[in-house]
Amino acid sequence: MSAVQTTFGRVDESLNVYVTDNGVERLIGSQPTMTAEQALAFYTKRFEDLAASVRLLEQRVKAKADAKSVTKSALKLVADLEAPAAIGDLESLRNRVKAISGDLEVLTKQAAEEHEAAVAQALVRREKIAADAEKIAAADPNKTNYKNASAKMTELFEAWQTMQKSGVKVSKAKADDIWSRFSKARNTFESNKRAYFATQDQLVKTSKNAKAELVSKAEALVAKGSEGFLDYRKLLDAWKALPKVKGKSDDALWAKFKAAGDAIYAAKVEKSAADDVAFAENLKVKLELLVEAEKIDPEKDLNSAKATLKAIQNKWEKAGKVPRESLRSTEDRLRAVEQKIKNVEQEIWRKSDPATIDRTNSMKTQLEEAIAKLEKELEVAKSSGDSSKITKATEALETKKAWLAVVANS
Repeated sequence: MSAVQTTFGRVDESLNVYVTDNGVERLIGSQPTMTAEQALAFYTKRFEDLAASVRLLEQRVKAKADAKSVTKSALKLVADLEAPAAIGDLESLRNRVKAISGDLEVLTKQAAEEHEAAVAQALVRREKIAADAEKIAAADPNKTNYKNASAKMTELFEAWQTMQKSGVKVSKAKADDIWSRFSKARNTFESNKRAYFATQDQLVKTSKNAKAELVSKAEALVAKGSEGFLDYRKLLDAWKALPKVKGKSDDALWAKFKAAGDAIYAAKVEKSAADDVAFAENLKVKLELLVEAEKIDPEKDLNSAKATLKAIQNKWEKAGKVPRESLRSTEDRLRAVEQKIKNVEQEIWRKSDPATIDRTNSMKTQLEEAIAKLEKELEVAKSSGDSSKITKATEALETKKAWLAVVANS
């Protein structure tokens, strides 16, 4: 059987296969069941497979593939190329793998930096989730919209789970503190929610019982008709003071309570209408009394005015009630007459008051003395011919005389 020889290997007559690796020939196998050409082709194919792996590695480095995976592949190739059973330029493959090592260092460093940045960003996102949860948990339990808050808390938990499953891996040491905060906030929120709804349930029960009692009282007032109106208003104030709760039972109670109120109000409206008809004659009498009262002139004769007003007030009381829409206007007109007489009486008393008279006389005396002095000063000014002094003295004199006129008439 003939041997086969190539640049990087050979197959001898016994079908032993050798490779020339970096100038040294070594036995890599024996294929007695093959021809020499087949054996050569077999080991050459192994070299081509190794070369293909090196090319793939080079492409992955160029494409900046995952550094960890690329490094793992490179290390495997280094081991595979140490003494492979393959025929070809093995040293060139080793050199190509060595050449990749520099790029791998850069890729590994870059990957580490990117991973570090991703971890930092993931921690920021987790920190934000924990802070948002803490804000929800810290809200006033009695003012929280639990439907919206529960949905938001669920959204935060799902976001955390998504990051945990598919996000960048964060060390337990870095994540545990944030998770503890988030977990504590969720527990606090759930505790607040349970306590709130337990309280609400009690409030609903208490409110329902109280409103049922108010309904009974309101329905009992219906028999009193319009006389029950004020008592019903008190019951309505008590109803408004109770906690507001939602539910069909609350709506049903309100419907019954309102129906009683409507009946009482209808009775009141009916009575008011009847009263207005009955009080129409009373109004006519009072309007005539007002005409008489508004003619009173207390400045002419105060005593006569007071006597006339007294007689009118007696007739006013005897006249009785007037329609509701006329009550304010008629009362206001009578009060105006009373105030007019009172003002005149007070003015007369003021002028006759000894203390007032003394003050007025004292002021008149002071003004008269000041006027006499100014008249002399004016004469002196006129004698000197000083127009400035004449003007000043004249103005001062006129002012004092005006004040004297006011005091004299007061």
